[in-house]
Amino acid sequence: LKVDLKETKEVASMYFTMVAAFLVILVVALQGSVPRGTDFPYKVPLDPQGLLELSWNVSYPEQAVHFQLLIRELRFGLLFGMSDRGEFENADLVVLWSDGHNSYFGDAWSDAKGQLHMDSQQDYQLLGARRAPEGLYLLFRRAFSTCDPKDYLIEDGTVHLIYGILEKPVRSLQAINISALHGGLQRVQLLKPNISIPQLPSDMKTMEITAPDVVIPSQETTYWCYMAELPEGFPKHHIIMYEPVVTAGNEALVHHMEVFQCTAEFDTFPHYNGPCDSKMKPDRLNYCRHVLAAWAMGAQAFYYPEEAGLAFGGPGSSRYLRLEIHYHNPLVFKGRRDSSGIRLYYTATLRPYDAGIMELGLVYSPVMAIPPGEDSFILTGYCTDKCTQLALPAAGIRIFASQLHTHLAGRKVVTVLSRDGREQQVVNADTHYSPHFQEIRMLKEVVAVFPGDELITTCTYNTEDRSRATVGGFGILEEMCVNYVHYYPQTQLELCKSAVDPGYLHRYFSLVNRFNDEEICMCPQVSVPQQFYSIPWNTFNRDVLKSLYSFAPISMHCNKSSAVRFPGEWEKQPLPSITERLRERVPRCPGSPEPHPAAPIPLDLGGKELVCPQGN
Repeated sequence: LKVDLKETKEVASMYFTMVAAFLVILVVALQGSVPRGTDFPYKVPLDPQGLLELSWNVSYPEQAVHFQLLIRELRFGLLFGMSDRGEFENADLVVLWSDGHNSYFGDAWSDAKGQLHMDSQQDYQLLGARRAPEGLYLLFRRAFSTCDPKDYLIEDGTVHLIYGILEKPVRSLQAINISALHGGLQRVQLLKPNISIPQLPSDMKTMEITAPDVVIPSQETTYWCYMAELPEGFPKHHIIMYEPVVTAGNEALVHHMEVFQCTAEFDTFPHYNGPCDSKMKPDRLNYCRHVLAAWAMGAQAFYYPEEAGLAFGGPGSSRYLRLEIHYHNPLVFKGRRDSSGIRLYYTATLRPYDAGIMELGLVYSPVMAIPPGEDSFILTGYCTDKCTQLALPAAGIRIFASQLHTHLAGRKVVTVLSRDGREQQVVNADTHYSPHFQEIRMLKEVVAVFPGDELITTCTYNTEDRSRATVGGFGILEEMCVNYVHYYPQTQLELCKSAVDPGYLHRYFSLVNRFNDEEICMCPQVSVPQQFYSIPWNTFNRDVLKSLYSFAPISMHCNKSSAVRFPGEWEKQPLPSITERLRERVPRCPGSPEPHPAAPIPLDLGGKELVCPQGN
């Protein structure tokens, strides 16, 4: 017995020595990988009160995101994570919670009923925590792809971040009731492009287009319009950069902002400062739609390539600009004043090329429709080889940025470049697209488009909450499918879009009439929307419409900036034939020699400098 006891003590001593050595190595490794506070270039408030602030950086060599979460008023913990559309069900979460005595950190997931589970693969890696006068900083890391079926795949495009604040202590992770949490969501582009900042010219000047100290309305959603104008005789300049100007204290309320230039066909525009949906807003402001700048929460400064700038001012350019600000005020604050807007950086030393903006996708026409009750209905718009062959210069154009756009039913938007029937590359894709988060995004790499190339834009819609068809059009309950691509050198081609041939759609209505008991009126005086609204949406009618859009010829709009089509035959054009598709990218799984145990990490939140006990 004595021998056994002695051997047991020796084995235990060796074990604890090895564990201690391992933990020392782990602490050193963790300390070496903790980014400094200045290493987080991107920042966004998570909640309307600004109590939670997220900062992050992106490491493409490591294929990982480092997060820094500032909790200004820590109660008994919080949930933070990602989900498909901002739901708390089927979410990938990191959880900090307290039982009233001890605090814990862990990687978790929620099921379809919202029940929390500790993840068997702990992929949110805690790097450290520290207290500061402004609150508690929590630092952690997450790989883009973990190959854990319970984890969210971080990819290009919009990410729906969710948060929940624990108001009471909980005895365990499983005891957290998601439905009782004070929480919300925030949309961001996590994977920012790693673009070098171009050198700015010495003669650069700035101009601020800002709201004139307006009182933010005490309602959840407001679109505010303000008219500004350039000085009389303002000569041609190039915009080479722009950035947001957000009034201090309103960072959580200013959701997104855009500056539009008005059309030059009117000599003057009325002054206006008020809600964009007000009956007092002059109709002429609807002719201010040429985007000069667009910013959304979480976005940084936007830079034009060194060889190009966006022209404004000079002959043929309107002096009038419209600023539009979306205020998101869910807590209905009263009396908040705001002077936010956008700061333009411009130069009189013109760069070699004018940048241009081209519309791709679908024409704003009711002939393109989505039946009600669809979870993922697809519509596709084409910029055909015939149009690019005619309208693009021999040396082609270079696309460097893109802004995707749909109305409320849009869920996914993708534009692909095709050449000789073979898909070459994705121009821009957002598989978690939200119509509530639209910004001009710089592309990770410039896309070269040559005469004869095709640009194919596909939008996916969800109409499960609708009882009648959704048709294409300008109304918010109608739909769009657009990619505004920013490119150089500017050409005459401003719009390269399509819609199904109206004659073939008429045949569809006739077919539906023959096979359905309910008659659809196809009289000349009945509009296309009314015909769609009268269709009984059974499986046959849905499937035939999908089939129509996949084979019927199209009406091409290959338009100059004057809204006049390039010369040629553009009706009843065949759909582009794609013989070779791009291969789907397979997520890269990080090497993990030793899986982290599925257990929470205890935290001591009492001290000023907080590190994981025993080096975790």
